[in-house]
Amino acid sequence: MKLIQPKKFKENQLTKFQKLKKELNSKELSFLMEAHNGLTAKIAESAGFKGIWASGLSISTALGVRDNNEASWTQILDILEFMSDATNIPILVDGDTGYGNFNNFRRLVSKLCQRDIAGVCIEDKQYPKTNSFIKKYQKLADIDEFCGKIKAGKDTQKNDDFSIVARIEALIAGWGIGEAIKRAEAYYKAGADAVLIHSSKNNANEIVKFNKEWNNRCPVVIIPTTYYKTPTNIYKKAGISIVIWANHSLRAAIKAIQDVTAHLYKKENLRGFENQISDIDEVFKIAGNEELYQAEKKYLSEKRNYNAVVIAASKGEQLQHLTKNKPKCMLDIHGKPLLERLTSTLKKDNIGKITVVSGYKTKTIESELNLSNVNIIVNKEYNKNNELYSLYKAASEIKENCIICYGDIIFRKYILDALLSFENDIVIVVDALFKKKKKDYEKDLVICDRPFTGNYLLEKKPASLKCICLDEKKCKVDGQWIGLIKTNIKGSKIIKDELKILSKQKKFNSLTIPDLFNSLIKKKKKIFVLYIAGQWLNVNDVFDLAEARKVTWAKSI
Repeated sequence: MKLIQPKKFKENQLTKFQKLKKELNSKELSFLMEAHNGLTAKIAESAGFKGIWASGLSISTALGVRDNNEASWTQILDILEFMSDATNIPILVDGDTGYGNFNNFRRLVSKLCQRDIAGVCIEDKQYPKTNSFIKKYQKLADIDEFCGKIKAGKDTQKNDDFSIVARIEALIAGWGIGEAIKRAEAYYKAGADAVLIHSSKNNANEIVKFNKEWNNRCPVVIIPTTYYKTPTNIYKKAGISIVIWANHSLRAAIKAIQDVTAHLYKKENLRGFENQISDIDEVFKIAGNEELYQAEKKYLSEKRNYNAVVIAASKGEQLQHLTKNKPKCMLDIHGKPLLERLTSTLKKDNIGKITVVSGYKTKTIESELNLSNVNIIVNKEYNKNNELYSLYKAASEIKENCIICYGDIIFRKYILDALLSFENDIVIVVDALFKKKKKDYEKDLVICDRPFTGNYLLEKKPASLKCICLDEKKCKVDGQWIGLIKTNIKGSKIIKDELKILSKQKKFNSLTIPDLFNSLIKKKKKIFVLYIAGQWLNVNDVFDLAEARKVTWAKSI
């Protein structure tokens, strides 16, 4: 009887079902690697294997139960769905005895086809199964009854290329080569696409003898768990189709987990063992985090990942005794520190990492602030330099998409939402209603290429900054910068490059962030403006503090 030739398809057009059929019928020896969950399936594929063996022993053990059909077929099916979704190579399932009679088996086949599982292997033992390597009498199934299962499965399969492999346990049960050949012939005639001849000997002699007598009437699959020392070339000469490494991922995992668990229990630290386990980046790589990151950039462009740098190094001299024991950024506003309200607003807009540049009374910030997702950089010489030096200390954190702000401000969340919607390289927030504030002084006064229109619907094209001046009397100003900046990847680089240049000046320690803006403008770098009309506060003195504690909207931040 001649070997049935598979259909011919172009490699890049093959379905998983066709890929398994191709490996079964190939003239070259193929190998399937055991996997028992999505993780091990991904690892098998990345190693280069062309197919996966979904081991019943391994899946059961990973679930914490015995390999005696204690896990239901639907529980196994759930695991298989994750494995199939995680990979592009075909899966041959260890279907034990088919989980019952012909009716149970045909329902299993139907569900496997729905989940893109390429094939199933069933063994001719009685249900519930007993693992082949447990040294006790193996009860074999009736040949006719097992053939009925195969026929039911072939009649039920929803894909013409779905494979059913009949596993012969006659050698395991000690019934000899003759019985094995007899069963193989019956199963092949019933419609099996291949047979798996199983042996528990420590050599491959009876496997080779079986295959010689079988004479390639259909593909032969083997599992050399006990005769692993046999040279692979013997399988090739014997005409074996597929070799299955049936439980090796599980066994390797058990040993590795036992070792690291024992080490951590005894030593209570990882010292000396860290090189024996994968680093966390490898975990993220296998899980596919990079694909998610790329997908987020494609589908969530309006919600880019942002970093934030908050300048909060100063004491707040104008607040006098109120900042004797804490920096002004930690003053209470409706029951929460000012800095906590600011970082809370940033987090609500998915700001991924927040870096706070502290200086005065840093320990107060560390002890009183909720530091979840917040990194502290200390400017130890805060009293000898100005705010630009603090920003320079955090230059490494100005990257990709970034928010830069003072640590003594609070603002309504819609302001940040609007700022994040801008595509420009560098955008600052300017309050157009600054003149309504009754103060003896103002700072960060802004001159733009046009004033605020007063109509947000007409503010489609942002204004651009011409300069920041400190004296309102000497210039016709358009608003006040509130201390909030947004940059994209290009804008972050522009600011970092300019910080590096300015840091070489003798007067660098006295420079402010507005000095940075003016320097960039002189070099023809565009800085755009988002106009707002109030709805923000800064805390420079006791009057500011009183106002911040008075406004009701600050409670919701």
